[in-house]
Amino acid sequence: MFRNPAKAVAVRLLFIVSRTELARYTYLKFVFDSQTGDVVLDRRVGERRWRQKRVGAERRGVDRRQQDIPRDLETSGWALVGR
Repeated sequence: MFRNPAKAVAVRLLFIVSRTELARYTYLKFVFDSQTGDVVLDRRVGERRWRQKRVGAERRGVDRRQQDIPRDLETSGWALVGR
């Protein structure tokens, strides 16, 4: 089955850069404009869903995240996400 080129959708890119990699952040901001993709610094401080009380069993069967962004940030200093 062939796709109709008139209905092709461009995928926007989101670069998430570690807060320790300011030079890489500046470079990516220079290279990619807002039409191609967005470049942001990692804004996460800690786990979002932290609770002191115990939680019941997880309702979802699998994790919704397809990519391990924290691991990518630790190993290479940046992560690429298609939107």
